[in-house]
Amino acid sequence: MRVIRRLTNIFGLTGFLGLAIAMCLSGCAKRPSAVTGLPAGVAMPASAPDSPVENTVPLTPPTSSELVEPGPINIMKATALPGRSYDKLQSEGGEELWVIARNSAKATPNDNKEPGSGALLTKGEGEKEEVPLPLRHTDVKASVHGYIGTVDVQQQFQNPYNAKIEAVYVFPLPHNAAVNEFVMTIGDRHIRGVIRERLEAEQIYQQAKSQGYVASLLTEERPNIFRQSVANIEPGKQIDVNIRYFQTLAYVDGWYEFVFPMVVGPRYNPSHITNGVGAVARNQGGTSGQSTEVQYLKPSERSGHEIALHLDVDAGVSIEEFSCVTHKISKTSTTPEQLSVDLSEGDRIPNKDFVLRYRIAGERIKSNFMVHRDERGGYFTMMLYPPKELGQLGRAPMEMVFVLDCSGSMSGEPIAQAKAAIRHALKQLQPGDSFQIINFSEHASQLGAKPLEATPENIRKGLAYVEALNSDGPTEMIEGIKAALDFPHDPERLRFVCFLTDGFIGNEAEILAAVHERIGASRIFSFGVGSCNRYLLDHLAKMGGGAVAHLGLHDNGAKVMDDFFERVSHPAMTDIKVDWGNLQVSEVYPQQMPDLFVGRPVILTGRFSGANTANIRVTGKAGVQPIELNFPVTLEDSAGNALPSVWARAKIAELADRTTYQANSDLQGEIKQVALDYGLISAFTAFLAVDSSQKTAGNVGTTVPVAVPVPEGVKYETTVPEK
Repeated sequence: MRVIRRLTNIFGLTGFLGLAIAMCLSGCAKRPSAVTGLPAGVAMPASAPDSPVENTVPLTPPTSSELVEPGPINIMKATALPGRSYDKLQSEGGEELWVIARNSAKATPNDNKEPGSGALLTKGEGEKEEVPLPLRHTDVKASVHGYIGTVDVQQQFQNPYNAKIEAVYVFPLPHNAAVNEFVMTIGDRHIRGVIRERLEAEQIYQQAKSQGYVASLLTEERPNIFRQSVANIEPGKQIDVNIRYFQTLAYVDGWYEFVFPMVVGPRYNPSHITNGVGAVARNQGGTSGQSTEVQYLKPSERSGHEIALHLDVDAGVSIEEFSCVTHKISKTSTTPEQLSVDLSEGDRIPNKDFVLRYRIAGERIKSNFMVHRDERGGYFTMMLYPPKELGQLGRAPMEMVFVLDCSGSMSGEPIAQAKAAIRHALKQLQPGDSFQIINFSEHASQLGAKPLEATPENIRKGLAYVEALNSDGPTEMIEGIKAALDFPHDPERLRFVCFLTDGFIGNEAEILAAVHERIGASRIFSFGVGSCNRYLLDHLAKMGGGAVAHLGLHDNGAKVMDDFFERVSHPAMTDIKVDWGNLQVSEVYPQQMPDLFVGRPVILTGRFSGANTANIRVTGKAGVQPIELNFPVTLEDSAGNALPSVWARAKIAELADRTTYQANSDLQGEIKQVALDYGLISAFTAFLAVDSSQKTAGNVGTTVPVAVPVPEGVKYETTVPEK
């Protein structure tokens, strides 16, 4: 297909800040970093924004040295194929490309950059008054093949006011989501966004916004928190934004778990933190002092926003049973291997995570080694199972340290669930074990100066201590970390530290750095309570060499704790090494091989070249006993095109973890380069789309943040400060 040789030959790259920021050609979809622009002294005629441009060569991104301070922009239509459906555009490659080029004039300062500035007042009156907000509906369509999920999210924005607006929506996605596609839809036109360095994308978005063009910007505020901004939505008009991501699913004791988070929980930020996630009441934007804010609806308010979700599962083997305790669903099954579920119409308020678990037949999934090859080489993902021998070995005496979050966000159902789980765990302790109970909010307190022997009398003391705990105050989790990891380790026992928390904090990096510094011989098992901060809970367990479990408000706390004791009652397989045979493997993530626990496989993702078959040999220890596993693999493409994105996201996560405890200025650059190379959003890249076919009328629109309900079980008055 022809691309823009003439534009590159004539205009060059030197004076250009702009990007191709709409639907790029089908080749650009694979390499979404394609751009071109104007050199100094060459002006693009502002009076002819619709001039056609011949496409004859691939477009390439400018280097950092070629980026200059942005000035006012002209936007030129390069190719237009209106009236095409999104699916058709994908399959045939007929797309639009919009080029933003810089003039020599300086940019006009923009005083309306922060979401919340000049927010429209839409306060409703009466109980459950519906508040008009720009996010009308979210539609989720997901499919799972093997243990890889593909999820398409459509956010439908509509302007309910009589003046132009900018909509800003802070929302969650899974922290391992590889977001690699972004399309803005206006009427029957579909404009494909491209990935750019974040600062560059933000600058161009602000310019397009100030000049009246409809534009969308997607940024990552945390690995599991994103910000969607849509500028210049005209009164009564609708603009849809489509996001696609891939992810691997958790697999525990024969059950898969598909999770779609629906709301960002309110975060507590210690006084020294300014780059956290602020929780504020609706219409009180800018009052938290944090770089990211979420506005929450009062209990007496609701918006018209609802969510629809459809999930198709193709397990490859029979699905024995399934469970969704978070939502009401309807289901259909065409074959024993397939399952389709939909959210019931009466349960579509987005105030809790959607969690579907399903159990498959047999002790192993059908495809535990999946591969994909493209022009960049081979990619694989492997699910490594714990050997049966682990379940046959008894456990040694252990030191259990329970760390309970007693902050205000845990008030009500969350702390009740967590306390019930701890009570059950105390009753499972055996002679020879010891235990400690630590609780934290603003400060940390504990049952005693040192762990207590698990005698009947001491267990009764522990039960009484737990019963007396209440939730109130801020979430100074660092105090709980210090109290749990700083006291001397008992060399005669294995120490297991169990954190029970919703993880609603804004200083995750500080917490993970403290864990890395203090972990020593302890293992951390994290229990996420309610609609929790899954990113923090998963990474606590990862850095702590343990595992994560999630204790939903409707889960059986005793069952969750029984599963935990089944896990720790047998030795883990440690000192794991993998001999890949004649498979030439590189860049495998996670780089630090995790231990294997009973019922808990580990997912490894990497690159390969070489043979079409291989014999993989895994060795390790269970206690002092050596264990060896061997299994052959056939390298047939079985994962579609998802694996390169999944691998790149795993690499970004590894690099991001290192930034929490390593002072290395090169890490951010590495993250950014991987994200640009694979077209993924990250902390340092962003998706951008601009419709330059016409300017909207009127001045810059008022910014309207999308207010959301607090998560189910979280009390508004204890977590959202009124100003």
